[in-house]
Amino acid sequence: MTTSKAQPDISNTEFEVLDVIWDSNPISSNEVIDRLNQHKPWHEKTVKTLLGRLVKKGAISFHKQQRQYLYYPIIAREEYVQEETSSFLSRLFKGKVAPMIAGFANQNELSKEDIDELKAVIKQWEQNND
Repeated sequence: MTTSKAQPDISNTEFEVLDVIWDSNPISSNEVIDRLNQHKPWHEKTVKTLLGRLVKKGAISFHKQQRQYLYYPIIAREEYVQEETSSFLSRLFKGKVAPMIAGFANQNELSKEDIDELKAVIKQWEQNND
């Protein structure tokens, strides 16, 4: 798997398909459909259309094995998530993390476990950056 400089614009439904491919690859379209159908019904043609879009966008690729195509990711999950997180923070919170967390806290969306994890992340950051 390689990483790219500019992330492709991936829709929510394309992301669901990509997430399955990140979890298990190489993977056939039928296996993708089976895994997606574990959560909600997906039509075969829809999934194959989404696979084609992801190939065109450079997010995934495939190789042919006998009579089926096996798909694999070209972009790394970690890189994609990091880029999307930065974009989200920039668009909604002007690049600031604190207002985002304050928003979650004010809506009672943070559990004790979330707070403990955030404290651990901050502590680790402080140790690495002092």
